[in-house]
Amino acid sequence: MKFSSQEEYGLRILLRIARDTSPKGLTIPEISKAEGMTIHNAAKLLRLLRIGGFITSSRGQIGGYTLSRPANEILLKDVLDALGGRLFDTAFCEHHKGIVDICTNSIDCSLRSLWQTIQSTVDDVLNNISIKDLLASEEHLVTKISDNYNKETINL
Repeated sequence: MKFSSQEEYGLRILLRIARDTSPKGLTIPEISKAEGMTIHNAAKLLRLLRIGGFITSSRGQIGGYTLSRPANEILLKDVLDALGGRLFDTAFCEHHKGIVDICTNSIDCSLRSLWQTIQSTVDDVLNNISIKDLLASEEHLVTKISDNYNKETINL
């Protein structure tokens, strides 16, 4: 299982904006330079974050990008859904792209049950982590996750 670079860089950009204390926010060139990415790629990700409702933009010389709401109100699950979607969605089985129009395992599929269980577990974790949590120390985040879940279930 692997998250895409779009999700990784999108989260990094969102965290960079959340850390910024200037009232005008950060510009695309400032973000792209700080994150080591092209201006085009930064603009693309900023657009997705703006459409998702996580950031706002102001135009002009004093313009920039800022969070649209407090960091504790922005959940990781929502951000990742906006940047790349879910790891598993039941629609995948309904829109199977094999030789036949439907999945040959659509009646009794243990894989579908596995992917649904994994997605549910990931959703449970991500629904309890906000951007504010990611701004804190790594130890804080590990403690928060450990407090919410059995350490044997999630290997930290």
